[in-house]
Amino acid sequence: MKILGPTFFGTRQVGLKPNKKVSTPADLAGVKLRMPPGEAWQLLGRSLGANPTPMAYAEVYTGLQTGAIDGQDNPLPNVQNMKFYEVMSQIVLTSHLVGFDLLTVNMKTWSAMGAAKQKSFQAAADKAIKWSADEHLKREAELAEGFRKQGLQVYAPNVDAFRSYAQKVYLGSDEAKEWPKGMLEKINALK
Repeated sequence: MKILGPTFFGTRQVGLKPNKKVSTPADLAGVKLRMPPGEAWQLLGRSLGANPTPMAYAEVYTGLQTGAIDGQDNPLPNVQNMKFYEVMSQIVLTSHLVGFDLLTVNMKTWSAMGAAKQKSFQAAADKAIKWSADEHLKREAELAEGFRKQGLQVYAPNVDAFRSYAQKVYLGSDEAKEWPKGMLEKINALK
């Protein structure tokens, strides 16, 4: 497989029913935050400072409505599509998970193209990837503004505080034991 590039498809944010200002992970202490089932997702919820609660996606609206959960994490298009905004008071723009896939082509196909076609193919892929990322970012900005107009508080917390806290949680986890030496420094160098 030849990797042509990463295809961005959204950023996960925290949506809450309680009207409680969240600036740091400490502000999420005791908050029942719906996370998808699975240990990696539960670890992600803990890394935000919350009390992660596994719940099926289809049950989130009712869970927020009834108070079974205090919040959920999803990209803004999901909040719109599932109408979670109807049962939330705020969206905290934690940007705690950036979703992407990889656009690839079979290596046999790539090798058969020749240098000129490869260059043209890669240029077309780069253009498509940029267009797609720009459209996703534009849609997220439009949704954030739309949610504000509907009366939800939409704001960014202290992202550095969340990043620092998450690193401590992850470094204390079993997952971090498998990381190659220097991986954390490489991650921190990304902006």
